[in-house]
Amino acid sequence: MKKIYHLATCTTCQRIIKELGITPKKMEMQDIKTEKITAAQLDEMKKMAGSYEALFSRVALKYRALGLNEMKLTEKDYRKYILEEYTFLKRPVIIVGDRIFIGNSPKNVAAAKGVL
Repeated sequence: MKKIYHLATCTTCQRIIKELGITPKKMEMQDIKTEKITAAQLDEMKKMAGSYEALFSRVALKYRALGLNEMKLTEKDYRKYILEEYTFLKRPVIIVGDRIFIGNSPKNVAAAKGVL
């Protein structure tokens, strides 16, 4: 399976998609704003990533707005917030076969590029 979970309005996601040469013909693309992540999809990502926390974005504006930075979150909490609000998924999430690449760090993008 080749799939990318991204946000179409995010310039960082757009730049990475362009840099990696990702097109709908080469890879399944899911805009997480218009097509919400299902619980099954999130659970599958968690299996590959090892935890929901690895998929959770602490830079989302709502992280501080909801006071989550003041709370001790559990795996159950991370899962709940990602499913409730798309902005809490660290983007992009690229899945190629049994490998998962989470986020936009240069190291992650380079690793994804090597696999693609």
